[in-house]
Amino acid sequence: MAARRAPCGCGRTEQAAYSGGIARRRYNGAVPREGAAVFELENALDEYLSHLRIERGASPRTADAYRRDLERYLAFLDEQGVGSCDAVTPEIIAAFEKRLAEEGLATTTVRRRISAVRGYHKLLVREGLTASNPAEAVDIPKAADVLPDVLSIEEVGRMLDAYIDERPSGLRDRAILEVLYGCGLRVSEVCGLDLDNLHLDDGFLRVFGKGSKERIVPIAGAAERALRTYLAEGRSTLARGAAVANPDARAAVFLNQRGGRLGRQSVFNLVRKAGRAINRYDLHPHTLRHSFATHMLKGGADLRVLQEILGHADMSTLQVYTHLDRTHLHEEYAHAHPRDKM
Repeated sequence: MAARRAPCGCGRTEQAAYSGGIARRRYNGAVPREGAAVFELENALDEYLSHLRIERGASPRTADAYRRDLERYLAFLDEQGVGSCDAVTPEIIAAFEKRLAEEGLATTTVRRRISAVRGYHKLLVREGLTASNPAEAVDIPKAADVLPDVLSIEEVGRMLDAYIDERPSGLRDRAILEVLYGCGLRVSEVCGLDLDNLHLDDGFLRVFGKGSKERIVPIAGAAERALRTYLAEGRSTLARGAAVANPDARAAVFLNQRGGRLGRQSVFNLVRKAGRAINRYDLHPHTLRHSFATHMLKGGADLRVLQEILGHADMSTLQVYTHLDRTHLHEEYAHAHPRDKM
């Protein structure tokens, strides 16, 4: 196990090699017996990452995060002298969880890594490579009750009103800010928008979120106007760059100065820059998404409609926003109710 592998491939060759379950590939000239008690954990990791990509539609970024988490786990198993699936016990996984906590990692990071371990062993059981999932007997640390960072409606207004730049890149940036807040999109979803995803006359965008799941997101008002202005007056100038010969760049809504598809880091930098207008020098794009959700809920939006717009598979993910809304209600009560002042 000491030797490290190249990261799991993510292209067409991977799809061809994978057929309906864990691919039975050759390892050092030998084919593992189906259901064998001993199966190289590192080789199984490659297959699990293929499963994430192909069966679950995980993005390259998500698959890479799982790879890093599980390689850390495999390194720990190596320290313990564990080299096969059946040699892993709940006690070993609990010791791994304890090690992560002792390293001072955030609870969210520990939760993510143990969740990755659970999913990994679950697939090994499903494929008959081990008899049971030892991770099921290990509790995942309870998530800390941390409310997301949100801007007030007034702060959002001041930030957007302060962002005035009539250059093509400025029109693009204003459109991105408006869409992040006006539609509640993730950074990857904004960067991934293609021209044929825009249905502005009908008032919606086709968005591809986590796991390449498609959803319909309404767009109107300031976000729609800013996007139309950028498309009419800014994009064509940016599209004259050399990268426009690339089919992906020709399809992209948001382009960089060279005519290629705008990247995530550019959006992070843009939001940080925009935040200076309201003295928020650490502003993150996801804060605009959190603000969108919170303001929609305060405005009376139905929770299930909000779930659809945000692309959350689980309603429980929205619990944090109802928490924020209750805080708002308590503040309003304390401010307005006459008996509260007695």
